[in-house]
Amino acid sequence: MQIEIRGLRKVYAGGIVAIDNLDLTIPPGVFGLLGPNGSGKTTLMRILATLLDPTEGQVTVDGLEVRRGRAAIRSMLGYMPQEFGFYPTLTAYETLDYFALLCRMADPEQRRKRIDESLQQVNLTQYADRRVGTFSGGMKQRLGIAQALLNDPRVLIVDEPTSGLDPEERIRLRSLIAELAAGRIVILSTHIVSDVEMAAERLAILRNGKLLFAGHVSEILAPLAGRTWIIDIEDDELSRVREDHFVTGVFRAATGMQVRTIADEMPHPRGRQAAPTLDDAYVSAMQQTVSPVDAE
Repeated sequence: MQIEIRGLRKVYAGGIVAIDNLDLTIPPGVFGLLGPNGSGKTTLMRILATLLDPTEGQVTVDGLEVRRGRAAIRSMLGYMPQEFGFYPTLTAYETLDYFALLCRMADPEQRRKRIDESLQQVNLTQYADRRVGTFSGGMKQRLGIAQALLNDPRVLIVDEPTSGLDPEERIRLRSLIAELAAGRIVILSTHIVSDVEMAAERLAILRNGKLLFAGHVSEILAPLAGRTWIIDIEDDELSRVREDHFVTGVFRAATGMQVRTIADEMPHPRGRQAAPTLDDAYVSAMQQTVSPVDAE
């Protein structure tokens, strides 16, 4: 079970290129799709969900081509889009019952079983009879994942699932996504680097519709080993340090201000070596020219 993307292009009206010659292989497990807003992530998700047709190229899900195997792919797919809405007066159970009917689950017993299982998977069983209008943002996101799980999908696509959530809800949702990866492909599309770092084993980075990197998280961190530094500075030094060094982050610490930077040698008298993070790798990748790599 894997997703194969070869030579994919998507061009919108007016010649706007959303995805440009993308080659990518997505294996089972949590696969992070990382990039800034406008990088082409949502377009790619909608193509994989059979909601958009490619302009050029081929996309297959478990050997099924997205244009010719649309019905079969949808039967194995769960999709939580970036923007979705629920009827606030319906309960969580009633909401999932409505979506189950849209999925053509006509048998009441089968429907009830899948709703109960989906609520349990996202830890909302105790809120089944509570109106959705009273849910927190994180609870609504979990309910969104529950509706995507109704057909027990082999491929689960979640687009910006933690956007706008508080830290506690974000951690809870990331943990849930990691748990759901057993036996299926979970594609986590986001612009939040920490979500990918905490939940995904493999990732792809997009910028302006082009692939900057694809592979295991450890592969993007490896080139930065021994080249990542923390510099302790005074507030009035920040501008000069930014001019002289490649800065990947600025932080406040008990001892004052700290700057993370990438350099081949000790970049500053008050610098010390640090383990690279995905934030460092992501910022570094954004500065590079595009050099596509297959995620095998």
